[in-house]
This record gives sequence, C-alpha cells and structure tokens, in this order.
Amino acid sequence: MTDTTTIENTAVAERLNVVCDAHPFVTRFAIRNLVTGETFERGADEETPSASTRKTSIMMAALKAVRDGRLDLDERITYEARFAEEVASGMFRYLTPGIVISLRDAITGMMVLSDNVCTKMVFERLTLEEVNAYCQAIGMSGTHHRFLIPPLALSPDHALKSVTTTTARDQMLLLEWILDAQTSAAAAERLGVTPELAAYALQTLKNQILRYAIPSRLPFGTVVAHKGGTGKRGRMNAGIVYRDGKPFYIIAAFTDAVPQEMADGTPGYTLSLETIGRLSRICWDGFHA
Repeated sequence: MTDTTTIENTAVAERLNVVCDAHPFVTRFAIRNLVTGETFERGADEETPSASTRKTSIMMAALKAVRDGRLDLDERITYEARFAEEVASGMFRYLTPGIVISLRDAITGMMVLSDNVCTKMVFERLTLEEVNAYCQAIGMSGTHHRFLIPPLALSPDHALKSVTTTTARDQMLLLEWILDAQTSAAAAERLGVTPELAAYALQTLKNQILRYAIPSRLPFGTVVAHKGGTGKRGRMNAGIVYRDGKPFYIIAAFTDAVPQEMADGTPGYTLSLETIGRLSRICWDGFHA
C-alpha cells in the first residue's frame, strides 16, 4: 500500500518540475517543508549567479564581526559621493552626500531595499576573504564572493566567475540555520552570532520591501523573510514563508540563462519572477500546515 504522504510529495515534485520545464531557461531550487522536513531539489548543488541573495551571508558575516567585537552596529557612517559610483540599485544613490547613518541602518538598507550604496558601507568594513572564509566555515561550500559590487557592464551571457556565485542548497541551509538560531544556542554558535543577533537578522529579512517572486502569488499579508536578486542572467529569491504565525517552508529558487525577450515578446525577467512565484504557490497549496 502506498503511503498517502508519499503520493502527495510525488505530486508536489511533479508540479514543481512542470513549472520549471515550461520555459527554455534554467531553474534551480532547494525547498524544505518545515512541517515534515521533506526536501525538494532541482539542480540544488549547481553553481549559479547569486545576485543580491549574496547579501544574506554578508549580513551574517557582519553580525559575526559584531559578536566578536570588531564591528559596532551603532557605528556612524557618512554617505560619501564615491559610494554611489557604479551602483544600480537602491535609493541612496539619488540622495545628497553627507547623510550619516548607523551600521545597523546600512544593513537594513542593504537587505530591505537591496541598496548597493548601503552594501558598500557594510562590505567596506569586511573583506572578501573574510566573507568567503565565513561562508566556508559555516558550511556554504558552494558560495564564492568575488566582488564588493559586481561590474555594471556585464553582458547577459557573462561567465560564472565574473560574479559572486552560490547554490540553491547553500541559501536554503543558511536560512534554516538563521531560523534554528532563534531557539538553539548551538545553531547561533554555528553562525558565529548571539541569539539576539540571529533574531535581528531574521527580522531584517522579514522587513523586506520588495514583494516579487516568492510572495507574489501568496495571500496578501503573508509573512516572508526573504532576499531577492536581480542578475544579468536571471532572477532569484530565497526565503522563509510563514503560515498561521509559524515557519511553513523555505524556498531558494534561481533562474539562469534567461533570454532578454521570450518568443512572444514578453521580457524574460517577467517569466523568471513568475516562475519563482508559481513554485512558491505550489508549496503553499501542496504542503499541509
């Protein structure tokens, strides 16, 4: 006799793959049902451009430095004109230099609006070597930070090593560890932070302003702690979805080799974001709360 749960999981897996197979671009994902522990994967260990999903690990590396006493969330940072050079995201680039904010606020800007002026403020207090070492130490073996800010002139078919790369599994696991660190001192220690700093990280992810991809097909007001990304080769999003006040599932989805324009004239990025939204909705409907 076939177990009902097995049938349901098979149906969910089939629906996820049908959505991915509907378009000519690559879609990779790692999904964890937080109620049952079941994991669904497609190319989860394949290297893929991270775009701004990389910023979650930058945030955690900065928070480790705060825990270690090397950085202070209350440090004052002055917005200088140089921070706006070669920046194509966020609002700070349009503001008047001279504004002073805290490191805490810079992390907030980096995460909730993906502001790359704020990213520069944060990353300049770290090093590429430090962030890469942090990722390797906590188990994100497929993640490689290569630039403070990726070059603006990248072509849509750029090489992987031209940008920071990651894997869907790495991003799913990082979110799971942040979630676990809310209640587990051992999980917080793995990330090199205190439970309080882990709680700050999770709340910052929940504060995300940009609501495309994962939340786009979910009921209005659904809590999603997530970070998205806009790359030359595709769109990506990784987040924790809540239901009835509890963590429901984690989804890390990355599209790649997305055409600038589909055969019917639709911009490729439109369908890449829609694909991620559909994957999320399948989980919402197919998993039991």
